[in-house]
Amino acid sequence: MGASGSKSRGLWPFSSGGPGGSECPGGEQALARARGLCSATPFVFTRRGSMYYDEDGDLAHEFYEETIVTKNGRKRAKLKRIHKNLIPQGIVKLEHPRIHVDFPVIICEA
Repeated sequence: MGASGSKSRGLWPFSSGGPGGSECPGGEQALARARGLCSATPFVFTRRGSMYYDEDGDLAHEFYEETIVTKNGRKRAKLKRIHKNLIPQGIVKLEHPRIHVDFPVIICEA
């Protein structure tokens, strides 16, 4: 019967009341605020892009190449997916800020 997690106090990045929270007012969180470590915001402004650039500079989720296959004397065109020489898009700025998934507040309770 092992422990399910760490019992040490960690710093909660958002407001008071989380793990390692505000049991004592002069505790670790007050020290973190004084040092400026608790400057996290509940909003997310960027995300990792899910698209790729190919050798020509085109941007898409997937790239395919048309190949001609000859089978029993018949020519047939097939699409072959390209996996090599693709460059990830990188960090993409969001049009509207999103709320972080770990933000500990219920926004709407219906």
